[in-house]
Amino acid sequence: MNLQSNDFELFGLPERFTQDVQAIDARWKALQRETHPDRFAAQGAAAQRVAMQWSVRVNEAHQRLKDPQRRAAYLCELHGAAIDAEHNTAMPPAFLMQQMSWREALDDAESAAAVQEIAAEVEQTRAGVLAQLAGLLDEASDYPAAAAQVRVLMFLDKFLRDLRGRAHTLAQAARA
Repeated sequence: MNLQSNDFELFGLPERFTQDVQAIDARWKALQRETHPDRFAAQGAAAQRVAMQWSVRVNEAHQRLKDPQRRAAYLCELHGAAIDAEHNTAMPPAFLMQQMSWREALDDAESAAAVQEIAAEVEQTRAGVLAQLAGLLDEASDYPAAAAQVRVLMFLDKFLRDLRGRAHTLAQAARA
């Protein structure tokens, strides 16, 4: 184990999209116990600084591995398919039409229940995208196609946050 290991190597996991989140969490806890700076208090400041670097590295890897969007993006980038979402916003035309339809439905939604109905549809689409990512990354090793799906997933996750915020606002307005 060294600081230059990729996240999967660091956690002793296969380099795959499909992961057992409980195994990731269990390995994170074990690594945190091994690298916690307090364990190195008797060895001096230098040892504690190194332990702190390890602890930060382990936490960064944990955050990336446990989040499907970040894990997929990381796998794509490890295999040379940059997500580049800020410069590459290309989406399939059918998905762009779906985005517009969802945005219009959100603009027209007048109750938290109406927003929840949209969210359920988006969650279902998200589940399908995650299944596609598993196939593209774990079976086909098609990293450029997976990068395109990661960009779709990024939109879905952001839109779900927007939906939750709107549902919360509408629910508060209904109580007032």
